[in-house]
Amino acid sequence: MRVVNPLIRTVLGTPLAASLGKQFMVLNFTGRKSGRQFSVPVTAHWLDGSLYALMEAGWKVNFRGGAVAQVRHDGKTTAMRGELIEDRTAIAELFLRCASAYGPRKAQRMMGLKFRDDRMPTLEEFRTAVDEYGLAAVRFSPV
Repeated sequence: MRVVNPLIRTVLGTPLAASLGKQFMVLNFTGRKSGRQFSVPVTAHWLDGSLYALMEAGWKVNFRGGAVAQVRHDGKTTAMRGELIEDRTAIAELFLRCASAYGPRKAQRMMGLKFRDDRMPTLEEFRTAVDEYGLAAVRFSPV
């Protein structure tokens, strides 16, 4: 990730971004306690017309209670409000819906996860992963 993230961040800021399609976005935001600037590339997931970041990352807490981020996606930068989803069942359902839309093989690549036996996890298995691995979801909406 230390090599790939800077590369994706750089490419998404150039005309080459179109070659990556709409699958990646870069979130630029300020840490809520530290005031530190973050620039994080993540996979973009669209569900029911909403843009989501699904991840296993410590920076997710910066969106607890909502926070504004500059989201670079599909060649455009837009101010968006990110809201950390706190309900573990809602998070598990988002992961399951997203994974089901991709299929087991592609979901592992797109979501950065490894599924046991290369099969689709159940809702209960995603709930367990939310607790054990800190899986999280942030929903982004226009400001």
